[in-house]
Amino acid sequence: MTDSRTLADRIEDLLPQTQCTKCGYDGCRPYAEAIAQGTANYNQCPPGGAEGVARLATLLGKRVIPINPVNGVERPRPIAVIEESLCIGCTLCAQACPVDAIVGAAKQMHTVVASLCTGCDLCVPPCPVDCIDMLPVTGERTGWDAWTQQQADDARAHHDQHTARLAREREAAEARAAARRNASGAAAHTAADSASGSAADTSATGSTVSAGATSAAATSPDDAEAKKRAVIQAALDRARKKKEELAARGQAPKNTASVSPEVQAQIDAAEARRRRLGIAAGEDAPSAADKTTGDKSDLPPTKR
Repeated sequence: MTDSRTLADRIEDLLPQTQCTKCGYDGCRPYAEAIAQGTANYNQCPPGGAEGVARLATLLGKRVIPINPVNGVERPRPIAVIEESLCIGCTLCAQACPVDAIVGAAKQMHTVVASLCTGCDLCVPPCPVDCIDMLPVTGERTGWDAWTQQQADDARAHHDQHTARLAREREAAEARAAARRNASGAAAHTAADSASGSAADTSATGSTVSAGATSAAATSPDDAEAKKRAVIQAALDRARKKKEELAARGQAPKNTASVSPEVQAQIDAAEARRRRLGIAAGEDAPSAADKTTGDKSDLPPTKR
């Protein structure tokens, strides 16, 4: 029977699904499509190693060639380990993880769920305090010898869940923005109608009533702004109190006092992105790990 799957589908099935982007593409699927289209070579996946190249060569009917060194080298599989005493809770690592393997809350220490980590390295560059190490965990085993098909299948599923979550968050953010624009437009339209009606009804004594209507319309935004500031201040007070309580229990990051202006700028940018998505600063970073039932043995040991 003829296989109805596309060539890109079959190529993707042979990739390790680490989503590391070392191939030069945004993930395993885009790389598979590029190979199928003839715009990428089949030796650009270091995590798959020599065996991965051989698998692809067999599928494509081509000769086996070495891994392109521009894309990296075959190596034992690592996992990310966060030095929790140095973590400042900026969430940049969690945002970079393609499989939601990093758990933590804003301004609180983060940790990696070892069973979910694909060893992609993507969390290392954005860390502003250099507190993430990639530690090899497979001894001398490299490539597909260090990675099973079940692990690849699981990683693909986690990446699909990660992608779907981001899409939902974008849609929700766009819906909230549209609702705000509509509410603002409706309020402006109502205010204009009210001012126009007031002016028509008081044409005989127009100047006095019109001035009153204009004054009322002008003060409404001020009242709304004052209410908004009060809500924000209350939220800040709650967050400050919670932070103090956590610090008293020794649960807060330990080096936030020495954060440089450059690091603070990265943290501020991350918090701005969370605000645009409507995610409160104290919420946990979204993670596929929240859906697992693994025990503490899934977590990597903290370095001493």
